[in-house]
Amino acid sequence: MKKTLVSAITTALVVGAASTTFAAANPFSDVPRDSWAYDAVTKLAQDGVVNGYGDGTFRGENTMTRYEMAQIIAKAMAKNDVSAADKATIDKLAAEFADELNNLGVRVGNLEKKVDNVKFTGEARYRTTNHKVDGSDDATTNEFLFRLEPTAQINDNWAAKARFDWTSNLDQDKNAGLVTDRVYVEGKLFGMNTKLGKLPTFSAQGVVIDDRVSGAEFSFGKVVKTTLTAGRYSTDTNGADFIHNMTGDYLAAQFDYAATDKLGLTAGYQQFKDKALNNSGYNADKLGIWSVGGNYQFDKNVGINGLYAKNTKGDAGNDYDKAYNVQLNYKGANAANKGSFGIYAAYRYLGDTAVLDPTFDGVGAGEKGYEVGTSYTFDKNILGTVLYFDGKTVGDDSKDASKFFANVDFFF
Repeated sequence: MKKTLVSAITTALVVGAASTTFAAANPFSDVPRDSWAYDAVTKLAQDGVVNGYGDGTFRGENTMTRYEMAQIIAKAMAKNDVSAADKATIDKLAAEFADELNNLGVRVGNLEKKVDNVKFTGEARYRTTNHKVDGSDDATTNEFLFRLEPTAQINDNWAAKARFDWTSNLDQDKNAGLVTDRVYVEGKLFGMNTKLGKLPTFSAQGVVIDDRVSGAEFSFGKVVKTTLTAGRYSTDTNGADFIHNMTGDYLAAQFDYAATDKLGLTAGYQQFKDKALNNSGYNADKLGIWSVGGNYQFDKNVGINGLYAKNTKGDAGNDYDKAYNVQLNYKGANAANKGSFGIYAAYRYLGDTAVLDPTFDGVGAGEKGYEVGTSYTFDKNILGTVLYFDGKTVGDDSKDASKFFANVDFFF
């Protein structure tokens, strides 16, 4: 039989003047005084999360439908200035009335966003490489990486993001430990996409840099997308030998133009400044790297991209102050599509002072030569890559160089 709703329930969950009367069908039963909901909503009322009806009454003798209750819960969910304990109570009640909330337009996806606002993605990766340079011992690596990338929703416009890497050297059975690779916030500021913190930075086609910088990045525009980056940059062992173990000021401007559906053009400038550069005979305290390039898609399967970069600062010499890349692509592996694959062939020239930390897994900074590779999706979210580089080191004392690279990624 029907029961009346106790005044505590109505008092606790009504936010604003929610006095609309619904049809008598599907009535909502009273909650006993020993129920978790009774105690919970009473506490919400005491904390001031709810205010009762607009006229100050509670109307505890009214019969209430589940849809009325869902409407009340939806309004309670919209309040932001609540304690963590009260929010947990609201979330628990909201989960109980998820179906009614959906019918009222409060989608389950939005509810889940409120209840569980931290999401994790990542990957587990095995990688093996063999790098040879004449006159030097072969450099062989076998490593396993486990990566977590949490995203915490701050509000509808902002999120906090991070990336944590744990690496194990399989040859020596040693762990490199946990590394905080990125930690930053991302959102809208004055209409611009904004990142603040230790954030990823990527130049056009990754020729100059694919790394992270501690600072800020702003991007805006549609047909012509402009990206501005400023901060502090610390070099690492993957970058050019010329700037190892340096930490300096980093500035960048990137302009990407979608000329047509098939043609894209790009231009950019990256500056790295550190007084330690003057100690190397370079006779300047900065690198100033200009770049221009583009990409063209012939059809759905075949495309080409290329870029030329030039450092206009210091006395590096013609061999070292330029970089260029040309790559022909056929199809492409998609981690979500089992059986998909891609093949590419490229020629890359990466002078030491024209790059900071290029993205390529084959040709490295200070090297030039041909690179071919392929990727294949073995199963959903399991992607394998194999490539081979054959070329030389850049400079007057050029030496033969080569590299074999194999990688298996398990994404989650």
